[in-house]
Formats: sequence, C-alpha cells, structure tokens
Amino acid sequence: MSFEILFIFALLGVALFLFATDYVSFDVASIILVVCLLASGILTPQEGFAGVSNPATITIAAMFVISEGVRRTGLLNKAGNFFCDKMEKNYWLWLFIMLLFVSFASSFMNNTAVIMIFIPVVIDIAARIGVSASKLLMPLAFAGIMGGINTLIGTSTNLLVSSIVQERGGQAFTMFDFAPMGLILLTGGFLYMYLAGYNLIPARRKDDELTTDFQIQGYLTDLLVEPESHLVGEFLDEENLTEELDLDILRIFKTASDSSATRTKTKIEAGDILRVRGRASEIDKLLRREDLSLVPSSEWVDVDLKHGRDALVEAAVAPESTLEGRKLKDIDFYERFGAIPLAIRHHGELKQEDLKEVHISGGDTLLLSLSSDRLQDISNDPSFVISSEVDIMRPRTDKTYIALAILAGVVGTAAFNLAPIVVSAPAGVILMILTGCITTEEAYNAINWKVIMLLVGVLPLGTAMDKTGAAALIAESVISVLYDFGPIAVLSGLYLLTMSITAVISTNASVALLAPIAIQIANQIGVNAQPMVLAVSYAACLTFITPFGHHANTLIYGAGQYKFTDFTKVGLPLNFLFWILATIFIPIIWPL
Repeated sequence: MSFEILFIFALLGVALFLFATDYVSFDVASIILVVCLLASGILTPQEGFAGVSNPATITIAAMFVISEGVRRTGLLNKAGNFFCDKMEKNYWLWLFIMLLFVSFASSFMNNTAVIMIFIPVVIDIAARIGVSASKLLMPLAFAGIMGGINTLIGTSTNLLVSSIVQERGGQAFTMFDFAPMGLILLTGGFLYMYLAGYNLIPARRKDDELTTDFQIQGYLTDLLVEPESHLVGEFLDEENLTEELDLDILRIFKTASDSSATRTKTKIEAGDILRVRGRASEIDKLLRREDLSLVPSSEWVDVDLKHGRDALVEAAVAPESTLEGRKLKDIDFYERFGAIPLAIRHHGELKQEDLKEVHISGGDTLLLSLSSDRLQDISNDPSFVISSEVDIMRPRTDKTYIALAILAGVVGTAAFNLAPIVVSAPAGVILMILTGCITTEEAYNAINWKVIMLLVGVLPLGTAMDKTGAAALIAESVISVLYDFGPIAVLSGLYLLTMSITAVISTNASVALLAPIAIQIANQIGVNAQPMVLAVSYAACLTFITPFGHHANTLIYGAGQYKFTDFTKVGLPLNFLFWILATIFIPIIWPL
C-alpha cells in the first residue's frame, strides 16, 4: 500500500469525522480536504479546483435559483391554502392528494423549498382539524424526499451522481432515467406510511398557543415605571438597565396608546410599562430598584404578545444556515430583524434560560417577539423558515405562468436532449431574472452556498481516490466479502453501506465518496456500472432514520417537536423496505 493511498485513507477518516460532527461546518471541512490534497501533491491545482466548474455544481446552483423563482410567484402557497380547505372535509383522501402533490412538485423543484412552504400550511391544517401537527409534518418531509428521486433535477444528489458517471467515461443519466425505480419506491413508501408509518408517529406537538407551547409563562413580566423613577424623560438604555442580568426588554407600552412602541426610540414616561423576558430570579434583582414595580398579570396568551405593532412568530433554523454553530448572543436579532428570542427548542430540548449561550443548529426553532413590519425581513432571510405565519411573503402572482413556463422549458430541453441540463438550467436562471420572477439579490440568496462549497471540496476527493488507487482497493475489499453471493448481493451491499453512512453525513458527501467506489466495483467484476451507481444514489437520497440525514427531516425536527428516536422508529423500517425493493427491482430495470 503506497504512501498516497495511506494518506487518502487518513484523509477519508478525517472527512468522515468532520462531516459527522459539529467540530467545523461541512463547507469548511470540504475546503480543508482540498487544501490537504493540494499540499500533498496528489492533485494538481487544476484537479483540486475542478469541482468549481463541474457541471453538477453549476446545475445545482442554477436549480436553487429556478426553484426560488417559482416559489416567489406564490403558486405553492395557493396550493397549500387549497389543501387546507379540502382536508377539513375529507382528511384521509386529501392528505393523500396533498402528499402526492408535494412529491410531484419535489420532482421538479428543490424539495427543501417545497417543504418550507408547506410547513406552516400543515401546522394550520392540524390546528383546524384538531390533530397534532407532528402526525402531518413527518409524512410531509418523507413525501418530499421520495418525490425528489424521480427526476434528474429533483435532488442535487441525482445531478451529482450523473456528473460522476460522465466524468469517468460513462453515459450521463437523462431527465427521467430515475423515474421507473423511483415510482416503485414512492408507491412502497406511500403504502408503508398509510398502513403502518402514520400510526408510529407520536403526537408530539399539541394544538396550543405558542406561549404555552414554548412554556414561557414564568419568563414574562410587566414592570411599571413609577413617577419618581430617574428613567422618566430618558431614552431606554437596555444595557445599563439590565447590566449583568439575563434579561431582555421586549417593549415599552405607553399609557396614552394601546399600541406598543419600539424599544429605543421612545422617551420613557411615568406610568409606562416595560415588558421583560427573563427568569424570576433575574427579574427579582431588577425589582430591587425602587422606581419599578411589578404589574400583576394573568396567564400569558399569544394575543398579549401581538399587541399593536408586535408580532409573535415561530422560526425554524434552516439546515446549512450560515448561523449554524454560532452562539445566540453573537447574532444581533434586534439589529437584523427587530426581534428578540423568547425561547428555543434546541436538539429536541426546550430552553428558556441562558439563551445567549446556545449554539444554533439546523432544525432548532425559536420563538421570536418582533415588530410586525419586520416580518418580511426574517421571512426573506434564507437562514429561517417561518412555521407559525402563512403568506408573509408578497408573491409575484403575475409571474406564475412565466416561472412555470421557464421551469417546463428547462425540463423539456433536457428531457428531449435539445441541450444538456448544464446549459438549460443557467439559461432558465437568466430568464427568471430578465422576466422579473426573481431579483438578482434573491437569486444569490437562493443558492445554498454551503452545498456548493461541499461539492467543490468532495469532488476532488473522489478524483484523488481514483488517481491513487484507493477506490480500487476499497472496491476489492467489498468484492472479496460479497462476490461469492453474486453481483446482486454486491449491489445490495452497496445500498446498505451507503444507507448507513448517509445516516451520519450529508447525502452529497456520501455520494461523492461512494459513487467512484461503485464504478470501480462494477469495472472489476465486469458488470454494468449504472445500476451500482443508482443503488448508491437512491440509498443516499432516501434517508429517514435521523433528523439530520436529509434537509427535509431537519426542517421539521423542531417544528414537529420530535425526539431524535422518532425518526429512527418510523424511518428505519422504511429504509429497510427500500433496501429490499432496490435489491429486487434495480437489477430488473437496469440489468447488471
């Protein structure tokens, strides 16, 4: 075994550690891999940065923008409201139709974008018909995941695996090559969810108000400014008032008006009421001042925090957000959004104290008090998904048919081989911008740059595995264990291996690492490489056993108030069902 192979194996170990932990974000981990490969001399600069110009990287970035352009027209919001009305009349029928629609939409749009739109819709539906939103959010996420596997553009993983095959001399996959097996898996998934999966989902989220749901009853207090207070006539200096205390001043209420005032622009007068967030012990310290007195209040309800210009929203942190890993105190919510965090559900645990020290993760949900005129700011920020408000975005309804026509053109051009997807997708982006479906700024914000940087980093690692012979060595090890049982057993083993790895690292990272190995295995045993690679692609996309294996699961993790084990309980049988179906049908549809 050469030094280069040993170095690659060591780097693979480092990569798996970094991707599976929060030591650094995965985009930083990807750049570390590139630097190591360049510094070792294994790859040339051209090979090391080939991921930047890779067709998959360009196409995935373009599809992020096109999906956002369609979303901006409000088409999905209209569909959500339609299903909301219908499900009150016939729950099971319209639940099936809604999930089918989500799967179809996810076949042609980024499934994360589809699910982001439907999260508040599903929560609203649950409240109307009296069921727990947890019972609906997991089927929603699973339907989006299963729908994404049916076309080349339905998920970035399919685009990536097609590019890897083409780079190694194989035939790139066409638009609907994934559909025959994908539809079988989709059918099996729907049957499982209806016959067994739905009943396994716990009713975690209750139909309570947000104040009750986040248990902030004991953390809100109104304080009256006494006439003799030295604060009278001054502008609020929150830092001075709450120095060394874990408190936030939410709002100042004026005696002459029933609407709230902003925290910093209103002069304090006698009789004003300060609304404070913090634990009782901290508020007691503030009450030692003789110029403030406690205002007795009954149990808090949402309407108390939606007074005047105030709004109360639940916002989920989007997966791969730029906020991930940062402490709450390092994010100036008030400066960015006019918002103050009241509580946070972090990794399934509810926190109302010491919020400033919490490290933000994808899937966390925050209860925010903010000015209603700033709702648009947080709704437009790609770091958050608003799950308690519907129709915050001002849709460009006059652009709906234009956006759909552009999407259809991108799909049709690629499907009929008029132009490769790497050409039609960027062309679609240009048309989206020129026709006003999306602005240039929105287009840049729509691209998940962490995913792009991941591809830039892991694609060269696959090249290095090929170049050094590490991929061939791993392939030989897999063959030595499974070849005696036949090539179908090798395919089945690859699916199981990918499924296991994707439970702890991202789908794109697992495909970038394992697709080259699948091609090496096929070459060594003399079979068609495409079914082997498809096994890797399906296994990577269809991951349900953890809340972090797929973006869709992460999005609903906090909103549904799930525990980590809920995904394992519901998702593990589904994963094994898909493993069996893939083992049986992939070799039939794509002969080895």
